[in-house]
Amino acid sequence: NAVLPIEYHEQRIMEDVTGAQLIAEALKAQKVEYMFGIVGVPVIEVAMAAQASGIKYVGMHNEQAACYAASAVGYLTGRPVIVIGGSSDQKQETTGAFQEFPQVEACRLYSKFSARPSSLDMISSVVEKVYMFDQFFPIYFVREVPCCPPPPVSMADHMAITEALAVLKGAKRPLLIIGKGAAHGRAEGALRELVEGCGLPFLPTPMGKGVLPDDHPNCVAAARSRALLQSDVVVLLGARLNWILHFGLPPRFDPHVKVIQVDLCAEEMGNNVQPAAALLGDVNAIVKQLLEYVHKDGWKYPADTEWWTTLKEKMAANATMTKALALQSTTPMNYYQVFHHISQLLPHDCVIVSEGANTMDIGRTMLNNYLPRHRQGMPPHTQVKGQIHQVSCTFSLYKLPVVIIVVNNNGIYSGVDSETWEMMGKMGDLTTVAPPVTLLPEARYDEVMNAFGGRGFLVRTEEELRSALQLSLSDWERPSLLNVLIDPSSDRKQQEFPWLTRSNL
Repeated sequence: NAVLPIEYHEQRIMEDVTGAQLIAEALKAQKVEYMFGIVGVPVIEVAMAAQASGIKYVGMHNEQAACYAASAVGYLTGRPVIVIGGSSDQKQETTGAFQEFPQVEACRLYSKFSARPSSLDMISSVVEKVYMFDQFFPIYFVREVPCCPPPPVSMADHMAITEALAVLKGAKRPLLIIGKGAAHGRAEGALRELVEGCGLPFLPTPMGKGVLPDDHPNCVAAARSRALLQSDVVVLLGARLNWILHFGLPPRFDPHVKVIQVDLCAEEMGNNVQPAAALLGDVNAIVKQLLEYVHKDGWKYPADTEWWTTLKEKMAANATMTKALALQSTTPMNYYQVFHHISQLLPHDCVIVSEGANTMDIGRTMLNNYLPRHRQGMPPHTQVKGQIHQVSCTFSLYKLPVVIIVVNNNGIYSGVDSETWEMMGKMGDLTTVAPPVTLLPEARYDEVMNAFGGRGFLVRTEEELRSALQLSLSDWERPSLLNVLIDPSSDRKQQEFPWLTRSNL
Protein backbone atom coordinates (compact mmCIF):
# COMPACT_ATOMS: atom_id res chain seq x y z
CA ASN A 1 0.00 0.00 0.00
CA ALA A 2 2.83 2.41 -0.73
CA VAL A 3 3.86 4.55 -3.66
CA LEU A 4 6.57 2.77 -5.57
CA PRO A 5 10.03 4.23 -4.74
CA ILE A 6 12.61 5.22 -7.35
CA GLU A 7 14.80 2.24 -6.48
CA TYR A 8 11.92 -0.05 -7.40
CA HIS A 9 11.64 1.53 -10.84
CA GLU A 10 15.36 1.37 -11.42
CA GLN A 11 15.30 -2.34 -10.63
CA ARG A 12 12.26 -2.93 -12.85
CA ILE A 13 13.84 -1.04 -15.75
CA MET A 14 16.95 -3.18 -15.43
CA GLU A 15 14.62 -6.18 -15.75
CA ASP A 16 13.52 -4.82 -19.16
CA VAL A 17 10.01 -4.00 -17.98
CA THR A 18 7.92 -1.88 -20.34
CA GLY A 19 6.53 1.55 -19.64
CA ALA A 20 3.01 0.10 -19.93
CA GLN A 21 3.75 -2.29 -17.07
CA LEU A 22 5.15 0.52 -14.94
CA ILE A 23 2.02 2.60 -15.54
CA ALA A 24 -0.21 -0.32 -14.57
CA GLU A 25 1.81 -1.03 -11.42
CA ALA A 26 1.74 2.65 -10.42
CA LEU A 27 -2.04 2.78 -10.87
CA LYS A 28 -2.47 -0.45 -8.93
CA ALA A 29 -0.36 0.96 -6.11
CA GLN A 30 -2.87 3.83 -5.92
CA LYS A 31 -5.69 1.26 -5.61
CA VAL A 32 -7.19 1.96 -9.01
CA GLU A 33 -9.96 -0.59 -9.63
CA TYR A 34 -11.41 0.36 -13.01
CA MET A 35 -10.07 1.60 -16.31
CA PHE A 36 -12.35 2.80 -19.12
CA GLY A 37 -11.02 3.33 -22.59
CA ILE A 38 -10.81 2.71 -26.29
CA VAL A 39 -7.60 0.98 -27.22
CA GLY A 40 -5.14 1.74 -29.97
CA VAL A 41 -1.38 1.97 -30.26
CA PRO A 42 0.18 2.66 -27.77
CA VAL A 43 -2.66 2.57 -25.22
CA ILE A 44 -3.52 -1.06 -25.93
CA GLU A 45 -0.36 -2.16 -24.13
CA VAL A 46 -1.36 -0.11 -21.07
CA ALA A 47 -4.82 -1.70 -21.01
CA MET A 48 -3.38 -5.21 -21.24
CA ALA A 49 -0.85 -4.49 -18.51
CA ALA A 50 -3.62 -3.05 -16.32
CA GLN A 51 -5.63 -6.25 -16.65
CA ALA A 52 -2.56 -8.31 -15.83
CA SER A 53 -2.10 -6.28 -12.64
CA GLY A 54 -5.71 -6.89 -11.57
CA ILE A 55 -7.36 -3.67 -12.79
CA LYS A 56 -10.74 -4.17 -14.46
CA TYR A 57 -10.75 -2.79 -18.01
CA VAL A 58 -14.04 -1.67 -19.60
CA GLY A 59 -13.91 -1.13 -23.35
CA MET A 60 -15.85 1.82 -24.75
CA HIS A 61 -16.62 3.08 -28.25
CA ASN A 62 -14.98 6.48 -27.97
CA GLU A 63 -12.84 8.52 -25.61
CA GLN A 64 -15.67 10.87 -24.65
CA ALA A 65 -17.82 8.01 -23.35
CA ALA A 66 -14.83 6.55 -21.47
CA CYS A 67 -14.21 9.86 -19.69
CA TYR A 68 -17.90 10.15 -18.80
CA ALA A 69 -17.89 6.66 -17.29
CA ALA A 70 -14.68 7.30 -15.35
CA SER A 71 -15.97 10.62 -14.02
CA ALA A 72 -19.17 8.94 -12.82
CA VAL A 73 -17.21 6.28 -10.94
CA GLY A 74 -14.92 8.96 -9.54
CA TYR A 75 -17.89 10.93 -8.24
CA LEU A 76 -19.54 7.89 -6.66
CA THR A 77 -16.36 6.68 -4.99
CA GLY A 78 -14.64 9.99 -4.26
CA ARG A 79 -11.56 8.90 -6.21
CA PRO A 80 -9.66 11.03 -8.75
CA VAL A 81 -10.04 10.44 -12.49
CA ILE A 82 -6.93 9.95 -14.62
CA VAL A 83 -6.96 10.32 -18.40
CA ILE A 84 -4.15 8.48 -20.19
CA GLY A 85 -3.62 9.50 -23.80
CA GLY A 86 -1.38 8.16 -26.51
CA SER A 87 1.34 10.29 -28.04
CA SER A 88 4.36 10.02 -30.28
CA ASP A 89 7.79 9.15 -28.93
CA GLN A 90 9.70 12.19 -27.73
CA LYS A 91 12.55 11.39 -30.10
CA GLN A 92 10.09 11.64 -33.01
CA GLU A 93 8.80 15.11 -32.19
CA THR A 94 8.82 17.59 -35.12
CA THR A 95 9.08 14.71 -37.61
CA GLY A 96 5.36 14.38 -38.34
CA ALA A 97 5.02 11.30 -36.15
CA PHE A 98 1.77 9.45 -35.45
CA GLN A 99 -0.23 11.31 -32.76
CA GLU A 100 2.34 14.10 -32.57
CA PHE A 101 0.40 16.82 -30.81
CA PRO A 102 0.95 19.10 -27.78
CA GLN A 103 -1.45 17.03 -25.67
CA VAL A 104 -0.11 18.14 -22.30
CA GLU A 105 -0.67 21.80 -23.16
CA ALA A 106 -4.07 21.08 -24.70
CA CYS A 107 -5.29 19.27 -21.57
CA ARG A 108 -3.96 21.82 -19.10
CA LEU A 109 -6.98 24.11 -19.54
CA TYR A 110 -9.42 21.33 -18.66
CA SER A 111 -7.69 19.38 -15.91
CA LYS A 112 -6.16 19.97 -12.49
CA PHE A 113 -2.87 18.39 -13.47
CA SER A 114 -1.36 17.57 -16.87
CA ALA A 115 2.06 16.02 -17.40
CA ARG A 116 4.15 13.75 -19.58
CA PRO A 117 6.65 11.52 -17.76
CA SER A 118 10.11 12.40 -18.99
CA SER A 119 11.43 8.88 -18.42
CA LEU A 120 10.35 5.45 -17.26
CA ASP A 121 11.56 6.01 -13.72
CA MET A 122 9.32 9.10 -13.40
CA ILE A 123 6.06 7.26 -14.13
CA SER A 124 5.25 6.41 -10.51
CA SER A 125 6.09 9.94 -9.41
CA VAL A 126 3.75 11.49 -11.98
CA VAL A 127 0.89 9.13 -11.07
CA GLU A 128 1.42 9.93 -7.40
CA LYS A 129 1.27 13.66 -8.12
CA VAL A 130 -2.01 13.19 -9.97
CA TYR A 131 -3.61 11.74 -6.86
CA MET A 132 -2.07 14.23 -4.46
CA PHE A 133 -3.02 17.20 -6.62
CA ASP A 134 -6.58 16.05 -7.11
CA GLN A 135 -7.04 15.62 -3.38
CA PHE A 136 -5.74 19.13 -2.63
CA PHE A 137 -2.28 18.07 -1.49
CA PRO A 138 0.78 20.11 -2.46
CA ILE A 139 2.81 18.67 -5.30
CA TYR A 140 5.97 17.08 -4.04
CA PHE A 141 7.74 13.76 -4.40
CA VAL A 142 8.29 11.40 -1.53
CA ARG A 143 9.77 7.96 -1.70
CA GLU A 144 7.19 6.10 0.34
CA VAL A 145 3.87 7.37 1.70
CA PRO A 146 0.56 5.62 2.46
CA CYS A 147 -1.51 5.16 -0.66
CA CYS A 148 -3.81 8.12 -1.29
CA PRO A 149 -4.06 9.65 2.17
CA PRO A 150 -7.39 11.38 2.75
CA PRO A 151 -7.55 15.07 1.83
CA PRO A 152 -7.15 17.60 4.63
CA VAL A 153 -10.36 18.87 6.22
CA SER A 154 -10.45 22.64 6.54
CA MET A 155 -12.87 24.52 8.78
CA ALA A 156 -14.25 28.04 8.67
CA ASP A 157 -13.02 30.85 10.86
CA HIS A 158 -15.05 31.06 14.08
CA MET A 159 -15.74 34.76 13.54
CA ALA A 160 -17.18 33.94 10.11
CA ILE A 161 -19.41 31.28 11.68
CA THR A 162 -20.75 33.85 14.15
CA GLU A 163 -21.43 36.33 11.35
CA ALA A 164 -23.20 33.70 9.25
CA LEU A 165 -25.47 32.64 12.09
CA ALA A 166 -26.35 36.26 12.84
CA VAL A 167 -27.47 36.70 9.22
CA LEU A 168 -29.39 33.41 9.22
CA LYS A 169 -31.18 34.09 12.50
CA GLY A 170 -32.26 37.49 11.21
CA ALA A 171 -33.88 36.01 8.11
CA LYS A 172 -37.63 36.20 7.58
CA ARG A 173 -37.55 33.95 4.52
CA PRO A 174 -34.48 31.66 4.76
CA LEU A 175 -33.58 29.01 2.20
CA LEU A 176 -30.85 26.37 2.22
CA ILE A 177 -29.59 25.32 -1.23
CA ILE A 178 -27.87 21.93 -1.16
CA GLY A 179 -25.48 21.40 -4.06
CA LYS A 180 -23.21 18.79 -5.56
CA GLY A 181 -20.43 19.86 -3.21
CA ALA A 182 -22.49 18.65 -0.25
CA ALA A 183 -22.95 15.28 -1.95
CA HIS A 184 -19.26 15.03 -2.78
CA GLY A 185 -18.36 16.08 0.76
CA ARG A 186 -20.55 13.36 2.32
CA ALA A 187 -22.39 15.98 4.38
CA GLU A 188 -25.78 14.26 4.44
CA GLY A 189 -25.75 13.39 8.15
CA ALA A 190 -24.85 16.87 9.36
CA LEU A 191 -27.24 18.52 6.90
CA ARG A 192 -30.16 16.40 8.04
CA GLU A 193 -29.47 17.48 11.61
CA LEU A 194 -29.27 21.14 10.56
CA VAL A 195 -32.46 21.05 8.48
CA GLU A 196 -34.53 19.16 11.02
CA GLY A 197 -33.05 20.73 14.12
CA CYS A 198 -33.51 24.29 12.83
CA GLY A 199 -36.72 23.71 10.85
CA LEU A 200 -35.32 25.24 7.66
CA PRO A 201 -36.63 24.80 4.10
CA PHE A 202 -34.13 23.43 1.60
CA LEU A 203 -33.82 23.21 -2.15
CA PRO A 204 -31.47 20.71 -3.85
CA THR A 205 -29.65 21.48 -7.06
CA PRO A 206 -29.87 18.73 -9.73
CA MET A 207 -26.74 16.95 -8.45
CA GLY A 208 -27.66 17.74 -4.85
CA LYS A 209 -30.81 15.63 -5.07
CA GLY A 210 -30.79 12.79 -2.58
CA VAL A 211 -28.35 14.33 -0.11
CA LEU A 212 -31.58 14.61 1.84
CA PRO A 213 -34.54 12.64 0.44
CA ASP A 214 -36.63 14.49 -2.11
CA ASP A 215 -39.77 13.55 -0.17
CA HIS A 216 -38.45 15.16 3.02
CA PRO A 217 -41.11 17.49 4.49
CA ASN A 218 -38.67 20.43 4.42
CA CYS A 219 -37.83 20.00 0.72
CA VAL A 220 -39.38 22.83 -1.32
CA ALA A 221 -38.24 21.70 -4.78
CA ALA A 222 -41.87 21.78 -5.95
CA ALA A 223 -41.87 25.54 -5.31
CA ARG A 224 -38.39 26.19 -6.69
CA SER A 225 -39.05 29.45 -8.55
CA ARG A 226 -41.03 30.95 -5.68
CA ALA A 227 -38.41 29.90 -3.12
CA LEU A 228 -35.55 31.44 -5.09
CA LEU A 229 -37.41 34.64 -5.88
CA GLN A 230 -38.76 35.48 -2.44
CA SER A 231 -36.08 34.22 -0.04
CA ASP A 232 -34.24 36.99 1.79
CA VAL A 233 -31.33 34.83 3.02
CA VAL A 234 -29.87 31.99 0.96
CA VAL A 235 -27.34 29.55 2.38
CA LEU A 236 -25.28 27.94 -0.38
CA LEU A 237 -24.05 24.54 0.82
CA GLY A 238 -21.68 23.27 -1.84
CA ALA A 239 -23.77 25.04 -4.48
CA ARG A 240 -22.65 27.87 -6.73
CA LEU A 241 -24.42 30.85 -8.25
CA ASN A 242 -23.76 29.84 -11.83
CA TRP A 243 -26.23 29.28 -14.66
CA ILE A 244 -27.97 26.46 -12.78
CA LEU A 245 -28.99 28.96 -10.09
CA HIS A 246 -29.45 31.84 -12.53
CA PHE A 247 -26.30 33.57 -11.23
CA GLY A 248 -28.15 34.64 -8.08
CA LEU A 249 -29.44 37.72 -9.89
CA PRO A 250 -32.83 39.30 -10.67
CA PRO A 251 -35.35 38.49 -12.00
CA ARG A 252 -34.92 35.01 -10.48
CA PHE A 253 -33.64 36.29 -7.11
CA ASP A 254 -34.57 39.20 -4.89
CA PRO A 255 -32.09 42.02 -5.66
CA HIS A 256 -31.50 42.47 -1.91
CA VAL A 257 -31.02 38.79 -1.04
CA LYS A 258 -28.26 38.02 1.46
CA VAL A 259 -26.06 35.05 0.65
CA ILE A 260 -24.16 32.84 3.09
CA GLN A 261 -21.69 30.89 0.99
CA VAL A 262 -20.09 27.61 2.07
CA ASP A 263 -17.48 26.45 -0.42
CA LEU A 264 -14.16 24.65 -0.56
CA CYS A 265 -12.63 26.94 -3.19
CA ALA A 266 -11.69 30.49 -2.25
CA GLU A 267 -11.89 31.65 -5.86
CA GLU A 268 -15.63 30.85 -5.89
CA MET A 269 -16.41 33.22 -3.04
CA GLY A 270 -18.36 36.23 -4.23
CA ASN A 271 -18.77 34.97 -7.78
CA ASN A 272 -21.72 36.98 -9.21
CA VAL A 273 -23.07 37.97 -5.76
CA GLN A 274 -21.00 39.26 -2.86
CA PRO A 275 -21.79 37.07 0.17
CA ALA A 276 -22.93 38.50 3.48
CA ALA A 277 -20.85 35.75 5.08
CA ALA A 278 -18.22 33.52 3.47
CA LEU A 279 -17.43 30.16 5.07
CA LEU A 280 -14.37 28.67 3.39
CA GLY A 281 -13.71 24.99 3.95
CA ASP A 282 -15.15 21.49 3.93
CA VAL A 283 -18.96 21.63 3.80
CA ASN A 284 -19.43 18.72 6.21
CA ALA A 285 -17.06 20.22 8.78
CA ILE A 286 -18.62 23.68 8.47
CA VAL A 287 -22.18 22.41 8.92
CA LYS A 288 -20.99 20.69 12.08
CA GLN A 289 -19.50 24.00 13.22
CA LEU A 290 -22.85 25.70 12.64
CA LEU A 291 -24.60 22.96 14.59
CA GLU A 292 -22.23 23.37 17.51
CA TYR A 293 -23.19 27.03 17.82
CA VAL A 294 -26.91 26.40 17.23
CA HIS A 295 -27.00 23.73 19.93
CA LYS A 296 -25.78 26.25 22.47
CA ASP A 297 -28.81 28.53 22.19
CA GLY A 298 -31.36 26.09 20.73
CA TRP A 299 -32.32 28.41 17.86
CA LYS A 300 -35.01 27.14 15.49
CA TYR A 301 -36.86 28.80 12.63
CA PRO A 302 -40.60 28.87 13.48
CA ALA A 303 -42.86 26.47 11.60
CA ASP A 304 -45.89 28.79 11.63
CA THR A 305 -44.41 31.63 9.57
CA GLU A 306 -45.93 33.27 6.52
CA TRP A 307 -42.91 32.03 4.56
CA TRP A 308 -43.68 28.38 5.23
CA THR A 309 -47.33 29.02 4.35
CA THR A 310 -46.35 30.62 1.03
CA LEU A 311 -44.05 27.74 0.10
CA LYS A 312 -46.54 25.03 1.03
CA GLU A 313 -49.36 26.70 -0.90
CA LYS A 314 -47.19 26.96 -4.01
CA MET A 315 -46.07 23.34 -3.70
CA ALA A 316 -49.67 22.18 -3.38
CA ALA A 317 -50.75 24.20 -6.43
CA ASN A 318 -47.92 22.81 -8.56
CA ALA A 319 -48.63 19.27 -7.36
CA THR A 320 -52.29 19.62 -8.36
CA MET A 321 -51.34 20.84 -11.84
CA THR A 322 -48.78 18.07 -12.33
CA LYS A 323 -51.20 15.40 -11.12
CA ALA A 324 -53.84 16.51 -13.60
CA LEU A 325 -51.38 16.08 -16.47
CA ALA A 326 -50.03 12.79 -15.10
CA LEU A 327 -53.45 11.17 -14.74
CA GLN A 328 -54.55 11.84 -18.30
CA SER A 329 -55.25 8.61 -20.19
CA THR A 330 -54.27 9.61 -23.69
CA THR A 331 -52.44 7.74 -26.43
CA PRO A 332 -49.86 8.80 -27.39
CA MET A 333 -48.83 9.70 -23.85
CA ASN A 334 -47.49 13.01 -22.59
CA TYR A 335 -44.32 13.50 -20.53
CA TYR A 336 -46.15 13.60 -17.22
CA GLN A 337 -47.95 10.30 -17.83
CA VAL A 338 -44.65 8.60 -18.58
CA PHE A 339 -42.84 9.90 -15.51
CA HIS A 340 -45.82 9.22 -13.27
CA HIS A 341 -45.65 5.50 -14.01
CA ILE A 342 -41.86 5.38 -13.92
CA SER A 343 -41.81 7.05 -10.50
CA GLN A 344 -44.18 4.43 -9.12
CA LEU A 345 -41.97 1.53 -10.21
CA LEU A 346 -38.38 2.68 -9.68
CA PRO A 347 -36.71 1.30 -6.53
CA HIS A 348 -35.59 3.90 -4.00
CA ASP A 349 -31.93 2.86 -4.23
CA CYS A 350 -31.56 3.18 -8.01
CA VAL A 351 -29.09 5.60 -9.58
CA ILE A 352 -30.83 7.97 -11.99
CA VAL A 353 -28.98 9.50 -14.93
CA SER A 354 -30.94 12.09 -16.87
CA GLU A 355 -30.37 14.18 -19.97
CA GLY A 356 -32.46 15.85 -22.62
CA ALA A 357 -34.55 18.97 -22.72
CA ASN A 358 -38.06 18.42 -21.37
CA THR A 359 -37.16 14.85 -20.43
CA MET A 360 -34.48 16.04 -18.04
CA ASP A 361 -36.43 19.00 -16.64
CA ILE A 362 -39.69 17.16 -16.00
CA GLY A 363 -37.91 14.01 -14.87
CA ARG A 364 -35.94 15.99 -12.30
CA THR A 365 -39.16 17.17 -10.67
CA MET A 366 -41.07 13.88 -10.85
CA LEU A 367 -38.39 11.23 -10.21
CA ASN A 368 -37.35 11.43 -6.58
CA ASN A 369 -33.95 10.58 -5.19
CA TYR A 370 -33.83 9.15 -1.70
CA LEU A 371 -30.11 8.50 -1.23
CA PRO A 372 -27.06 10.73 -1.67
CA ARG A 373 -25.00 10.51 -4.87
CA HIS A 374 -27.74 8.60 -6.67
CA ARG A 375 -28.42 11.32 -9.24
CA GLN A 376 -26.02 11.69 -12.14
CA GLY A 377 -26.27 14.47 -14.68
CA MET A 378 -25.01 13.98 -18.21
CA PRO A 379 -22.48 16.59 -19.38
CA PRO A 380 -24.03 19.57 -21.21
CA HIS A 381 -24.82 19.14 -24.90
CA THR A 382 -24.69 15.33 -24.72
CA GLN A 383 -27.36 13.90 -26.98
CA VAL A 384 -28.32 10.55 -25.47
CA LYS A 385 -30.14 9.44 -28.61
CA GLY A 386 -26.91 9.80 -30.53
CA GLN A 387 -25.12 7.61 -27.98
CA ILE A 388 -27.62 4.73 -28.04
CA HIS A 389 -25.44 2.43 -30.14
CA GLN A 390 -22.45 3.03 -27.88
CA VAL A 391 -24.16 2.41 -24.56
CA SER A 392 -26.18 -0.50 -25.94
CA CYS A 393 -23.00 -2.23 -27.09
CA THR A 394 -21.01 -1.56 -23.90
CA PHE A 395 -23.83 -2.46 -21.51
CA SER A 396 -24.58 -5.65 -23.44
CA LEU A 397 -20.91 -6.62 -23.70
CA TYR A 398 -20.49 -6.57 -19.92
CA LYS A 399 -24.07 -7.68 -19.13
CA LEU A 400 -24.79 -4.62 -17.02
CA PRO A 401 -28.33 -4.45 -15.55
CA VAL A 402 -28.93 -0.91 -16.80
CA VAL A 403 -32.35 0.30 -17.92
CA ILE A 404 -32.40 3.02 -20.59
CA ILE A 405 -35.67 4.88 -21.10
CA VAL A 406 -35.88 7.00 -24.24
CA VAL A 407 -38.84 9.38 -24.02
CA ASN A 408 -39.19 9.69 -27.77
CA ASN A 409 -41.04 12.74 -29.07
CA ASN A 410 -39.48 12.49 -32.55
CA GLY A 411 -37.24 15.47 -31.95
CA ILE A 412 -35.38 17.76 -29.61
CA TYR A 413 -37.87 19.88 -27.62
CA SER A 414 -40.58 18.87 -30.11
CA GLY A 415 -40.98 16.78 -33.22
CA VAL A 416 -43.61 15.88 -35.79
CA ASP A 417 -45.67 12.76 -36.40
CA SER A 418 -45.06 10.35 -39.28
CA GLU A 419 -47.79 11.82 -41.47
CA THR A 420 -46.40 15.34 -41.15
CA TRP A 421 -42.90 14.05 -41.87
CA GLU A 422 -44.05 12.37 -45.07
CA MET A 423 -45.89 15.52 -46.12
CA MET A 424 -42.76 17.63 -45.56
CA GLY A 425 -40.79 15.17 -47.66
CA LYS A 426 -43.14 15.79 -50.57
CA MET A 427 -42.67 19.54 -50.20
CA GLY A 428 -38.98 19.38 -51.09
CA ASP A 429 -35.54 18.65 -49.67
CA LEU A 430 -35.95 17.78 -45.97
CA THR A 431 -32.72 19.62 -45.16
CA THR A 432 -34.48 22.87 -46.08
CA VAL A 433 -38.04 21.97 -45.07
CA ALA A 434 -37.83 19.99 -41.81
CA PRO A 435 -37.50 22.14 -38.66
CA PRO A 436 -34.03 21.79 -37.06
CA VAL A 437 -35.59 20.37 -33.88
CA THR A 438 -37.11 17.37 -35.65
CA LEU A 439 -35.67 13.86 -35.82
CA LEU A 440 -36.83 10.77 -37.68
CA PRO A 441 -40.33 9.91 -36.41
CA GLU A 442 -40.66 6.72 -34.38
CA ALA A 443 -36.97 5.83 -34.70
CA ARG A 444 -36.45 2.26 -33.46
CA TYR A 445 -33.87 2.74 -30.72
CA ASP A 446 -35.18 -0.46 -29.14
CA GLU A 447 -33.98 -2.51 -32.11
CA VAL A 448 -30.46 -1.17 -31.61
CA MET A 449 -30.44 -2.68 -28.12
CA ASN A 450 -31.82 -5.96 -29.47
CA ALA A 451 -29.05 -6.06 -32.06
CA PHE A 452 -26.40 -6.05 -29.34
CA GLY A 453 -28.05 -8.76 -27.25
CA GLY A 454 -29.96 -6.64 -24.76
CA ARG A 455 -33.73 -6.32 -24.45
CA GLY A 456 -35.51 -3.63 -26.42
CA PHE A 457 -39.14 -2.64 -25.93
CA LEU A 458 -41.31 -0.45 -28.14
CA VAL A 459 -43.79 1.29 -25.84
CA ARG A 460 -46.89 3.23 -26.85
CA THR A 461 -49.35 2.82 -23.96
CA GLU A 462 -49.33 3.07 -20.18
CA GLU A 463 -49.86 -0.67 -19.87
CA GLU A 464 -46.92 -1.42 -22.16
CA LEU A 465 -44.75 1.01 -20.20
CA ARG A 466 -45.46 -0.59 -16.84
CA SER A 467 -45.02 -4.11 -18.19
CA ALA A 468 -41.74 -3.36 -19.97
CA LEU A 469 -40.27 -1.50 -17.00
CA GLN A 470 -41.20 -4.23 -14.53
CA LEU A 471 -39.59 -6.86 -16.76
CA SER A 472 -36.47 -4.72 -17.18
CA LEU A 473 -36.06 -4.05 -13.47
CA SER A 474 -36.27 -7.77 -12.71
CA ASP A 475 -33.60 -8.73 -15.27
CA TRP A 476 -30.12 -8.58 -13.73
CA GLU A 477 -28.40 -10.41 -16.59
CA ARG A 478 -28.59 -7.84 -19.39
CA PRO A 479 -29.47 -4.23 -20.17
CA SER A 480 -32.85 -3.05 -21.41
CA LEU A 481 -34.03 -0.12 -23.49
CA LEU A 482 -37.57 1.23 -23.47
CA ASN A 483 -38.38 3.28 -26.56
CA VAL A 484 -41.41 5.22 -25.28
CA LEU A 485 -43.26 6.98 -28.08
CA ILE A 486 -45.07 10.08 -26.82
CA ASP A 487 -47.08 12.87 -28.37
CA PRO A 488 -44.62 14.99 -30.41
CA SER A 489 -46.42 18.13 -29.28
CA SER A 490 -46.21 17.27 -25.57
CA ASP A 491 -44.60 20.03 -23.55
CA ARG A 492 -43.90 21.22 -20.01
CA LYS A 493 -46.59 22.89 -17.99
CA GLN A 494 -46.52 26.68 -18.08
CA GLN A 495 -43.40 28.07 -16.40
CA GLU A 496 -43.02 31.39 -14.61
CA PHE A 497 -39.59 31.93 -16.16
CA PRO A 498 -37.64 30.51 -19.12
CA TRP A 499 -35.31 27.67 -18.14
CA LEU A 500 -32.14 29.66 -18.79
CA THR A 501 -31.38 33.22 -17.72
CA ARG A 502 -29.88 34.82 -20.81
CA SER A 503 -27.80 37.93 -21.25
CA ASN A 504 -28.95 40.89 -23.34
CA LEU A 505 -26.03 40.59 -25.76
